[in-house]
Amino acid sequence: MSATKIRAAAAQFHVGTDIDANLASCLRALDVAGKERPDVVVLPEFANHLSWYDDQEQCRRVSVDLGGSFLKAISDKARALNSYVAINVTLNRENGETTGSSVLYDRQGKCIAINDKQVLIGHENDFLAKAKEPGPVRETGLGVVGLYACMDGVINETPRGLALRGADLLLNSLNSFATDEGSMHIPVRAAENKVFVVGANKIGPLVPEALVGPVSEATGIPPRFLDGAGESQIVAPDGTVLARASLDNEEVVFAEFDPRSARDKRRPDGTEIFAARRPLLYAPIAQDPASQTVPAFNCPDRVPTALVHAKSISEALAAIKGSFDQGARIVAIAPLPGLSVDAVAQLCPAECYASFAIGSDTLLVDCSGIVLKQKPIHTTVRYGTYAADCFETLETRYGRIALVAGDDGIFPEAFRLLAMTGAAIAIAPVTPLEDWELRTGLLERAAENRVNLLAPAAGKERGFAASLQEDFTVMTPWKNRPFDGLLSQPILTRATAPVTLVDIFPACAANKVVSRNTDLLAGRPWRLAGAIVVPNP
Repeated sequence: MSATKIRAAAAQFHVGTDIDANLASCLRALDVAGKERPDVVVLPEFANHLSWYDDQEQCRRVSVDLGGSFLKAISDKARALNSYVAINVTLNRENGETTGSSVLYDRQGKCIAINDKQVLIGHENDFLAKAKEPGPVRETGLGVVGLYACMDGVINETPRGLALRGADLLLNSLNSFATDEGSMHIPVRAAENKVFVVGANKIGPLVPEALVGPVSEATGIPPRFLDGAGESQIVAPDGTVLARASLDNEEVVFAEFDPRSARDKRRPDGTEIFAARRPLLYAPIAQDPASQTVPAFNCPDRVPTALVHAKSISEALAAIKGSFDQGARIVAIAPLPGLSVDAVAQLCPAECYASFAIGSDTLLVDCSGIVLKQKPIHTTVRYGTYAADCFETLETRYGRIALVAGDDGIFPEAFRLLAMTGAAIAIAPVTPLEDWELRTGLLERAAENRVNLLAPAAGKERGFAASLQEDFTVMTPWKNRPFDGLLSQPILTRATAPVTLVDIFPACAANKVVSRNTDLLAGRPWRLAGAIVVPNP
């Protein structure tokens, strides 16, 4: 291993209601990791006790103190292993509050960073206090390090802020039964910021074992999906998963990398992704959602749509006509040079729409011609200077439609602004430069903002449609599907050629409440989003 490389470890295990047993599990995992001489080990969220409490008094009683025996044992182990250790616990604070806090110890066992959770999910809101300040970033022997926990990474603002403030390496502790956290949210947080992410999740029941049956019966969640979803992982800045654990075994996974390589923020075309941001445009993200009005969602439950991927103009026109003939009301066409507005408009029945890209612009066309045109918001090397300062939308009988142009889809802030327009449907014809864009990126954009997405793609890998699930808010009755481990991920339909027919569900975009008191849009940590709106240096 070269002098610039480090070895990182992510540990997953079960945490129950016995604090001493939980400490033993933490130390056991650290000892297992220690055999591989890691430079940093990440442990799961709420490692001291299950996130399940009878009342506030019990929550405080089972939480730990910064100078107490639980964290002292972790500190001592970090020193013994000569390793940085990140652990998340419920932490009793001097002001009488209890926080969900990630704590980082250095090789000498010194506490060098504490990051309180910014986005609480469900009942966590009943017992824990949210962060009052942005999480720290620390210059260490590992590079610049930032911490976050679980729900803070299901939406983009917390990791984005840490990366913008210089973090090379993000350490993410999780307490999640959602399988899409490992398959989608964790990798995207690495790729969109071009940083390394080490994420450690749990296995085993996330509720007291005696309550698994009653909770399953009350919520309709099968018992196996009340377990931590595992898949602790280490992800590179291009979104490649370097190491991933199983869904259900206690284990530690390792990877070696140079954290400082995350300081290269260039895309394959040479675009520097942080320099290309437009912070002044993002100002609404850092404003109180209570002061903002999102237009009402006047949408049908279901809309037939189609994706068209064609190799020639003649094939595309035939596919567009065929799509409308088969009942599609909205057709999204993969980028294809030479496709004309007039030719497409002639194929559109009344109150039907087709969308495609011409150059860097994305168009929405009906039988009369262009009804909506979106130019890129961001400047990229391959598409040139931006020309738009906002997302324009069109209110239709199928819901409000927004278009994504150029490379805007790689910027999480863009989809945040799009969601704030009240769009129920986004159309993003894309020519991807990096694998993560179609593999996880655009899908995650639809998920974290609860927007139906049609993303036809040019190139060797065709695009997809992301149709929102009606059954979404956890711990509420679900009508149409049993809980299958997917919490926020939409229904994914990968495209075939030349036509892929798929239903989308615009009315579902109105519901952005993932769990009680946790709204994916209105619940963003707006007070702590200052780094997102600070002008680029």
